[in-house]
This record gives sequence, C-alpha cells and structure tokens, in this order.
Amino acid sequence: MSPWVSVALLFLLSGIVVGAMVSLNQLLGPRATSDVKQETFECGNPPSGGAWGRFTVRFYMTAILFILFDVEVVFLFPWAVLFRDLGLFGFFEMLTFLLVLAVGLLYAWRKGALEWD
Repeated sequence: MSPWVSVALLFLLSGIVVGAMVSLNQLLGPRATSDVKQETFECGNPPSGGAWGRFTVRFYMTAILFILFDVEVVFLFPWAVLFRDLGLFGFFEMLTFLLVLAVGLLYAWRKGALEWD
C-alpha cells in the first residue's frame, strides 16, 4: 500500500465533510429574510456611516510591520531551545539574523513608518 493512500483518503474524507456541511446548511438553514436581518450589525449599536470605510496607508503599513516583526520573533524560540546544541556557530547566525532585523526596524523608524499622526 502506498504511503500516499492515507493522504488521499484524508482529502477525500474532508471533502465529503465540507460538502455535507454546505449542503445541509442550504437544505436546513433559515430562508426568511427581512430588512432587519439584512442590516449591518455593529455590536448592538445603530449602524453609523457606510460599511466600506477607507483606511489610510499608514494603518496597513503598521499592520504589516507588526506582523513582520511578530513572525520574526517566533524564529527566536526554536533557537533558544537548541541554543547549547548549536554552539558558537548558531549564536553568530542568530546574531546576524537579529542584526538584519534591527536594520529593518531602524529603516522603518527613520522613514516614519511607525509614526501615527
């Protein structure tokens, strides 16, 4: 038996489950619509303004920088666990990694990407 049979069986089973859930939702789900149900829900408050508000580019830049540096910090955890096994070579590799990360942060800081006016 091929080792890929179990992977194919997993994909087949997950496809069947997804198809069944979507079909059951269409068959058994409520169909009654009203103006109240079609209205935008804002945590119990009356809707204010349009649903398609515009955000400044600074909002997206801050979000991207946060995700970038957050993900980069995650790479420190496996290194910290294997710190003694990696030795001096691993230390200098991580030092290089942190230096590149610090240069990127300094660049973003100098360009004003972290300023929120």
